[in-house]
Formats: sequence, structure tokens, C-alpha cells
Amino acid sequence: MQELSIFAPEVCDNYRMNNWDDVRFFLQVARSGNVTSAARALGVNHSTVTRRISALEDRYGVRLFERIPSGYQLTEDAAEIFDLALEIESQNQTFARKLQGQDARLQGKVSITMPDDIFHAFMVGEFVRLQQQYPDLVLNILVDKGLKNLIAREADIAIRVTANPPDYLIGKQASHLEYALFQPRNLNVGDFTPIITWESENAVPSWANDLIEHPKIVMQVNDLLSMYSAVAAGLGVARMPVFIDNMRKDKRVLRRPDVLPASGWGVWVLSHVDLRKTARVQACRNFILNSLEENKALFTT
Repeated sequence: MQELSIFAPEVCDNYRMNNWDDVRFFLQVARSGNVTSAARALGVNHSTVTRRISALEDRYGVRLFERIPSGYQLTEDAAEIFDLALEIESQNQTFARKLQGQDARLQGKVSITMPDDIFHAFMVGEFVRLQQQYPDLVLNILVDKGLKNLIAREADIAIRVTANPPDYLIGKQASHLEYALFQPRNLNVGDFTPIITWESENAVPSWANDLIEHPKIVMQVNDLLSMYSAVAAGLGVARMPVFIDNMRKDKRVLRRPDVLPASGWGVWVLSHVDLRKTARVQACRNFILNSLEENKALFTT
């Protein structure tokens, strides 16, 4: 079998720049395990992925994947160079970030990721002002579940609710995050007090055992807006950050006077260090940070 010269060290540096697409297709199929998922992630059709992988194998005379009933599996030889392909991917991402980091124009697309509750309850109105201030910017707002990867440039700026942001990101905590207990204004309590928890909480949480009489989980949710809506509808008591009630102001929701332990969480505005000189990213980051700091009371009282 021919040596895997596609990733040989002596040609690797030149290959990174000229043949990144080959590595990109190889990695996506390896990660996905099937062509259909890889094509969706790459934004191409099924036949394009199949053709590119076949051409890559033919060009270097090596089999990269075994075709199995469930999809594609790395061959033993290809598995040996998978880590090197990841290194090539990382270096290309670094190159792209550093190149973007020199951009001094206040125009173009800026991708911003954040929790959907902060977007809908607060930031959407602030973005009206941002767009008026920088009319040549195109805001790409990402509010889907899961954290976007700023290293892989899935987003340029992140608003994150966290206790400890990653070390590779730069930024600032815009506000401390305060929590309280909320209940329906007309809560129906019988033999137990109904509570609403996160889907990951498989047992009655400590706040409920400490502060609620005979708590019983009646609903579990996976996002804050759903939790707040459930409380407003009369389903039970929930522990939530105070900003959701300060911003929504639903008269059906009553904040309880219980004193909760201080939270170590905060609202952070973050971006990758390589983008610190990009004018449009810097402008958006500063605007978002100032907006959150000016409205700090929404998150703390």
C-alpha cells in the first residue's frame, strides 16, 4: 500500500493551505460515520461527499473508509492520521481567526450566540439600537440549544450564563446572576406543593426540600422560557434567575420572599482572543457589554 503521503510531515505545511477541503471532507465523514450527515454538515449534496472521498482515495492510492451496513468506518491506516487531520483543522481555524482579527471594517456579518431567554426577553430590543448605530453590520443570532464553539468560529461573540468561562476566551462578567423562587399567584396546594425542575434533576432539589412544604415534581423542562410559562400557567413553584421575571413581568407570577444562597454564576460577554482587533467584533462586544452593565439591576434585584 502506498504511504499516506497526504499527511506526511514533510508536505503537511504546504498541504494545509492548498488542500484543506480534502481534510475537511475526510474529517466530517469520520465524525459523522455516514455520508448523509456529513453532507448536511458540509452544506453539499450526498453525491458530492461520495465523489470527493473516492477521488481522495484514488489520488493517493489508499482506502480511508470501510463501507459497513451502518455507514462509513475509518480503516486502520486512516485512523492513524485522524489526529493529524484534527491538527490541520485547528491550524486552518487559527489562520482564519487571525486573518479576521486584522479586519478594521465596521461592516459584514457578526455571529452572536446566547441563551434564547436572554435574546427574547432583553437583547432583541437592544439589537435594534445596535443596528441603527452600525447599519452596515449583519447580525447572525444563534439561540439554538447547546454552546457554540468559538474556537471553530461557529460564533464570534458569546453571551454566556456561567460560573467559569473557558480560559481561551477573553471578556468580562457584565453582571452577577441572582436567583429567587417563583410561584403562580393562585397556587393550588393540597397534600403536596407542586414544583417545576430542570430535566436533568431526577430528584427533588435541595432548594425545594429546604424551603417548600412537601414538594413534588410535577413537570421538568429544558429551557427557562418554558419554566416561566409553566409557573405563569399555574403548574407549580420554580427556582429561576430573577431577570426572566423582571423582563417578562407576568402578573400571574409571584416572587416568593425566601432567601436563597448567593449564586456564583454571572452573565459574561466573551470572544476569542484572536478576534480582539476585528473592528466589527469589538464594536458589537462593547455594545453588548455596555447594554448588559447598564441594565445590571434586571439580573440582580
